[in-house]
Amino acid sequence: MITSLGIRHFKRFTDVTFELRPLTVLTGLNGTGKSTAIQALLLARQLADVHDGTSVVQLNGPYGLALGEAHEVLHPDAPDSTIEFRLANDGGDSVVYRFAVPDEQALYLETLDAQVVLPELRGWGSEFAYLCAERLGPRDQLGVSAEHPNAIGVGVQGEYTAQVLALHESQQVPEDLLHPDTRTTHGVTILRTQVETWASDIIRPIKITAQWPPGITASTIRFQEPGLLSEPIRPTNMGFGFSYALPVIVAGLLARPGDLLIVENPEAHLHPGGQSRLGRFLARVAGTGAQVIVETHSDHVLNGARLAVAEEQVLAPESALVHYFGADEVGSVPIEFTGSGELTDWPQGFFDQIERDLGRLARARRRGR
Repeated sequence: MITSLGIRHFKRFTDVTFELRPLTVLTGLNGTGKSTAIQALLLARQLADVHDGTSVVQLNGPYGLALGEAHEVLHPDAPDSTIEFRLANDGGDSVVYRFAVPDEQALYLETLDAQVVLPELRGWGSEFAYLCAERLGPRDQLGVSAEHPNAIGVGVQGEYTAQVLALHESQQVPEDLLHPDTRTTHGVTILRTQVETWASDIIRPIKITAQWPPGITASTIRFQEPGLLSEPIRPTNMGFGFSYALPVIVAGLLARPGDLLIVENPEAHLHPGGQSRLGRFLARVAGTGAQVIVETHSDHVLNGARLAVAEEQVLAPESALVHYFGADEVGSVPIEFTGSGELTDWPQGFFDQIERDLGRLARARRRGR
């Protein structure tokens, strides 16, 4: 598990260090550095992809990165053209990655002082999974990867979700990741049925069929109302919630101890109740030994994680941490969980908008009397 991430002279950060835990939630105002922290991990991850002596990391393309030109990611107050990332894990490994900005129009960074890539950043398939905020919406057909089946993950946008589900639908899901109602309902522990059960809980009751038909380089997902002899329903007739949440569910159920799952905006297109249940699900994944990093603007996702700690007790409170990125900090305010699901700090601007709005409504009602 990665335990810390240090960033020096990258984008808005002069020199900061973030503690990481089994479940790390990044939240806060727009443009304050949440995505920057994830981008640092993705650039470091690229070092695992380096082949044939290549000594650069691309700023655009891999993992959906779109960072522009090299000079744009160098902090304006940097004394030279060097960017530095520092990572450590719970195995005692500590590495420093240094990158140089070669010239203003370069679309890459040059690597300096190459170090061994942390094992957490070397995995393939479900071992290292990153889902960006801009996932694919409903599609009649999804792509397929030419990688070995064990090296295929759901994809940065969820583009390989159908293929992965078709390939591994009979795989057994570990006990700790089974939906809590499994034993009292169907008792089936294979991946396809567990994906259906979790999706039915998080979104609404549904049956799912994923296929990778022979002879074509495409995969499909179709849905069906449970208990009905209805025709298969295309994703385009199911809405965005299923298409956005399904890759998160599949990636979470495939995660194993030591794997790393990074998800941006898991709440997208979900009802508040579904957002809360997805937060509980991601906390459960972290409780099984995988590391989960979540960027979110949803207090419902956060409250779901709090319930996973306090009510379901599937994650120890010391295994969860929130980083709040506010307007006044160049960095974050770390917020701990307690055993009762409380948070140890509540800085100004941290999910307090509902109280502000309700207070204004109450004052408006009093004025109207």
